[in-house]
Amino acid sequence: MLDKFKTRAIVTFGLGFIFMWLGAHGATEANVNYTAKPRVVLPPNYVKEIRPPSKKGSPVIVDFSIFVVDINSINVEDMDFRVDMFIHQRWLESRLEIPDDIFEEGDDYVTLLPEVFENFWQPDPYFLNSKIAEIATLTHKFTSVTLYKNKTVRYAARMHAIIACQMEFQLYPMDIQVCPIYIESFSSNNQKVKLRWSDSGVTLNPELKLLQYNLGQPLELEESDGYMPEKVGNFSRLTVYFRFERQIGHHLIQTFAPSSLVVMLSWFSFWLGLDAIPGRVTLLVTCMLTLVTMFTGADIPPVAYVKALDLWMAGCMLSVFAALAEFVVVKVLDVQYQYQVNRIPKRISNMEKGQCATVASWEGGAVRSRKATQTPTTPGQTSLQGNGGPPKPARRQSLLSVAWTDTDTGVEKIMWREIDKVSRAVFPILFFVFVLLYWPILLMKSS
Repeated sequence: MLDKFKTRAIVTFGLGFIFMWLGAHGATEANVNYTAKPRVVLPPNYVKEIRPPSKKGSPVIVDFSIFVVDINSINVEDMDFRVDMFIHQRWLESRLEIPDDIFEEGDDYVTLLPEVFENFWQPDPYFLNSKIAEIATLTHKFTSVTLYKNKTVRYAARMHAIIACQMEFQLYPMDIQVCPIYIESFSSNNQKVKLRWSDSGVTLNPELKLLQYNLGQPLELEESDGYMPEKVGNFSRLTVYFRFERQIGHHLIQTFAPSSLVVMLSWFSFWLGLDAIPGRVTLLVTCMLTLVTMFTGADIPPVAYVKALDLWMAGCMLSVFAALAEFVVVKVLDVQYQYQVNRIPKRISNMEKGQCATVASWEGGAVRSRKATQTPTTPGQTSLQGNGGPPKPARRQSLLSVAWTDTDTGVEKIMWREIDKVSRAVFPILFFVFVLLYWPILLMKSS
C-alpha cells in the first residue's frame, strides 16, 4: 500500500516538473519572437525625432508618387473636387541594422506592422490646398510599411481628399478648369527634407471616367520651393495640375439646340397676318417664357460676372423680344392705315356738299389735300392745282406714310405688310450672324 502511494507521488511530481519546464521553455521562445522585431527596427541608439544622416548636410530625399483611383464630386458651387488615391513615399534610413534572417527566402523586403512604423522617423508631407484629407479605414487604416535590404523605407496609404480649386467660368459651358494639388513638407524646411517626384510620378486609373469632364493628359508635374510666411521659411513643394475640360454635348442637347429652335419658332409670327392677333401674341409670349424657364432651370454656376452661356441667352431672348416689338410696330401702323382709309370717304362727301373748300385725292393710300381747282392737262384727264397756277409735280411720299403705290407696278404697298416681309429675311440673317460670331470666338478662347 505504501509502495503504491510512493509511486503515485513520484509520477505526479515528475509530470508537474515536465509541465513547468515546457511552460518556461515556451515563454522563452515567446520572448524571443516578440523581441525580434524591436531589435531590427529600433536600434539602441535610434532617435525618431532626428532625421536620417545625409552627406554634407544635404536634405533627406523623399520620393513621392500618387496613383489616382477616382475623381468625383467636382463641385462648382463650393469650387472643390474629391480624389481617391494611393500615395507612396520612399526614403533611405541608413541608421537601421537589418539582419538577413528576417527576410523570407528569395525576398529583399519585409512588411512591417503599422505600429512598428510609429517608432520610425517619418516625413510630414500634407496637402496644402485640401479641405479634408483622411486615410481610408475599414477595420483598420489602409497603410503599409515595407523595409528593403538596402535600408529603404516605403510607406503606402489609401487616402481620400477634398481639394480646393479656384475655378473660372467666363467660358462656361466650354470652360477648362486647371486644378493643382500642392504637397508640401509641414515642419521640415527645404534644407532638411526635399520632396521630389519618383519615376512613376502621378498615374491615373485607366478606367477613370468623369461625368461632365474630360481629364487632360499628360498631367503636368512640378517641383519647387515655396516660402511660407506662417512658418517663416522655404519648404519643398510638389505640384500636380489636373486639367478638367467640360464636355459640351450635354449643353448642346439641353440648352443650345432647344433655345435655337425656340428662336426659329418665333419667326413663324411674321407669316401670321394681323387678323390672327391672339395666335401671334400667344406664340411670341410663349417663346419668351420658354427661354426664361429654360435658362432659369439650367445648371449654371452662380457667379457675379458674365459667362458665355449668358451671352447666348441674351442673344436668344433679344431675338424673341425684337420679334414681339416688331409685332407692336406693325399693329400701330395698321391702326393708322385703317384710320386713314376710313377717313377719306368722309372728306370726299364733305367736299361734294360744299362744306369744305378742299378736295382730297387718294394716291396709293396717301392722303393729299389741295385747294380745288381744275386745270386741263391732256384730253380726258384733269389735275387738281392750287390757286389756278401752273401744274406742280407730285410731292414725294413722307417716310411716315403707311401706304403708297409702286410706280413701276402700280400695286398698293402697305407699310406693315412690307415690314413683315422684310423681317422674314432680316431676323434669320441677324441670328445667323450672331451664331457665326459666337461659336468661333468661344472656340478660339477655350482652346
